[in-house]
Amino acid sequence: MADPSITIVIDTREQEPYSFEAGSIETVRHALPAGDYSIEGYDFDLSVERKSLDDYVQTVIRERERFRKELRALQEYRDACIVVEGSLPDVVSGLYKSGASASSVFGATTSIVVDYGIPVYFCGNRQVARRFTEDWLCRWWRRLKREGAL
Repeated sequence: MADPSITIVIDTREQEPYSFEAGSIETVRHALPAGDYSIEGYDFDLSVERKSLDDYVQTVIRERERFRKELRALQEYRDACIVVEGSLPDVVSGLYKSGASASSVFGATTSIVVDYGIPVYFCGNRQVARRFTEDWLCRWWRRLKREGAL
């Protein structure tokens, strides 16, 4: 699955970084301009923003203005996405700490997708979100190699 020469950048502010496929993926940590994960050398082109479900709800509801600034930065990237360690049924069921309504969370999510053009992937749990992040970055790595960008 992974290319042995891929190096994934993990933002230094990422508090609970993923562990990727040992032996196939190298990781380095340094500050990224936006998001939590990228490919080395593509810090301003590709980005994955990781959120736990609680953090996602807190961010899109209570920290909207700060998050809009990050979304505007991510809009300029070749590709970016938000990966949520929770599911849409979790949102509907209110399985998060915030008292925000599910309708508000859905509305904020729809705004991110439609107004900013940034997909939001509800991956169900941390393990699936880690796997999705790894696959997304590796797929981009292979595409960049095909395009002769690497």
